[in-house]
Amino acid sequence: MEIKVPVLPESVADATIATWHVKTGEAVSRDQVLVDIETDKVVLEVVAQADGVMGEIVHAEGATVNAEQVIGHMTAGGAPAAAPAAKAEAAPAAAAPAAESDDVLTPSVRRLIAEKGLDAAKIQGSGKNGRVTKEDVEKFLAGAPAVPAKAAAVAAPAPVQGDRSQKRVPMTRLRKTIANRLLEAKNSTAMLTTFNEVNMKPIMDLRKQYQDVFEKKHGIRLGFMSFYVKAVTEALKRFPEVNAAIDGDDIVYHNFFDVSIAVSTPRGLVTPVLRDCDKMNLAEIEKAIKDLAIKGRDGKLSMDDLTGGNFTITNGGVFGSLMSTPIINPPQSAILGMHKIQDRVMVVDGKMEILPMMYLALSYDHRIIDGKESVGFLVTVKELLEDPTRILLDI
Repeated sequence: MEIKVPVLPESVADATIATWHVKTGEAVSRDQVLVDIETDKVVLEVVAQADGVMGEIVHAEGATVNAEQVIGHMTAGGAPAAAPAAKAEAAPAAAAPAAESDDVLTPSVRRLIAEKGLDAAKIQGSGKNGRVTKEDVEKFLAGAPAVPAKAAAVAAPAPVQGDRSQKRVPMTRLRKTIANRLLEAKNSTAMLTTFNEVNMKPIMDLRKQYQDVFEKKHGIRLGFMSFYVKAVTEALKRFPEVNAAIDGDDIVYHNFFDVSIAVSTPRGLVTPVLRDCDKMNLAEIEKAIKDLAIKGRDGKLSMDDLTGGNFTITNGGVFGSLMSTPIINPPQSAILGMHKIQDRVMVVDGKMEILPMMYLALSYDHRIIDGKESVGFLVTVKELLEDPTRILLDI
């Protein structure tokens, strides 16, 4: 049986093999995850279609592959006893020069060989199917003859002293995509940031009063994000320019409210979408955010989860950020940054009080949103958060 790359999402040209979970000759069961394939946006899992034995791995980790390309083979219905045969087939390959072709080298190994100016054909591989690993390169370097002093002075950098060291790893596809999109946002928008601050005491008192009842009824804790989403949704209704986007020479106004939530995952920052937030209550929003966070952590987010979104909320406060200038998530026109809640001395009715305050930061595209709309939007969010009753009364 052939193991193939799944059909890739629309607009994704190729993918990278992230992790092989099985080895040649290893017994596998039906629906067992064989390999993770990373695209620019999501991680795809390839599972075994039947019980059997893993055969040859055609493309190793780090290789770039296309949709429906064969990346390995397995024997359906085989027994573990078939494993020695698979290893026997791989043995001649291991005996041959391991790096006859760059296709069997991972990007990190290929880069290390190039940096050291080595001949890959002279390095004996000890990895799968005779593949050269970083350890093989390091062993080869340790056993290589000494370079003449003058040549070393010209070709090699100064020796590392003490515990100073470096580690070079290739960027993941997701990290590359994030980097490109951030640069695109900076270079293609007239981005400006405006700030305000909000007194979080009313919401904190509300949560304290109803937390137990809310959790008992809905099975989930009442957090801050549901209030943020509701306040943003109401503000978007009142300022449609913030919910719009530029498409060429046109402005596209959306009559729906899909809010992207920035989620930090082991592979990088992603922005899954909460759809039709105007039709959701606080409990539904909390459950949806939790589900997206779990899927992001486990690498289970689908293209549908990441596609769309008219506005983004990012909460750097969970990491301790006091203030920031978030970058717009194209093709959206604005992003709201929430920050750390910190006790500060404020003047209320001529008297000083210690209140839990939080800075708000709205970054927006000045080509479509003027100062009046941006400040009005942020003040609306502030008023709704400081008096949550306004959300219920629509005032």
